Amino acid sequence: MKVFLVYEDNENSDLHKTLKITLPKSWKTGPASKVLGCFVESYNDNERHASNPLDQEQMHLAIREDGAESSSGSDESSHPLIPIASDAITIETIPDRANVYILHGPSKTTEEMAAEKQEALEKDRAEKANTLACQHFGCKNRFPKGGPYPECSYHKSPPVFHETAKFWSCCPNKKAYDWEEFQAIPGCCSGVCTEVKESEQKQFLGGCDLREDAAGGAQLKSIDDFNKAQESGSDAAPVLERLRNVLAEIGVENELYDQVVEGIKKEMEGDDTLLDAVSTELGKKLKASMKNIAAEQLRIK
Repeated sequence: MKVFLVYEDNENSDLHKTLKITLPKSWKTGPASKVLGCFVESYNDNERHASNPLDQEQMHLAIREDGAESSSGSDESSHPLIPIASDAITIETIPDRANVYILHGPSKTTEEMAAEKQEALEKDRAEKANTLACQHFGCKNRFPKGGPYPECSYHKSPPVFHETAKFWSCCPNKKAYDWEEFQAIPGCCSGVCTEVKESEQKQFLGGCDLREDAAGGAQLKSIDDFNKAQESGSDAAPVLERLRNVLAEIGVENELYDQVVEGIKKEMEGDDTLLDAVSTELGKKLKASMKNIAAEQLRIK
């Protein structure tokens, strides 16, 4: 197992250092602090770094989110650094050939980091319980219930999620393909935050909406239309609708869900109980996907 230890947490580039090491077998199941100690010792042994001696007690390790590594040629600038606990098991937290960054600031244990995370979650819950989110598209402000209402920069129209592209329907020439990049698109309107939602306006648009506009407003069927058009006595209709809403809450876009269900619908044409057949087939596909994930998790372990 090889790792690249990178120290760039200093304005003077002459004091930077990258150390490539092969970890001893015994280190793989040991604490990450051994890796940090190895780098600090190597760094301080170099006379060029005499003006900037490192203290292991005042340093910590970090790795790019999602395992981005400059050695593999990926762009790291959009991936934040995630601290590694001093007592974390090396092989469980550091991928082979990963870039591991040496940063100033004391290391924290796994327990300390978990306590900080829990404290942040509780603080966030308390803030959300006592504040409201602005209902303007693209505004991230929160404010006390009933005001005062801060100024905000927002978008006039809802976002569009079409295939891999993400953009605001009021700013179609500013497309993004990464979530962080999309969120960074500046608003095209300015005003004051509001807690009133426009109930009749869609919260986001998809490929069906774009095709409808291109066809001059011809109404295309969505999964909602499909469900309502079927026999009201079928138990599958509310199940499919609930599943659509639940999946949307965990990040599965409604457009993607609609596309999958419409595809299954076409495969099942001619079935006397179409909705029940669609529900059953979708359940089989989801179960198969989860089995594959479970099998991969077992393989990794």
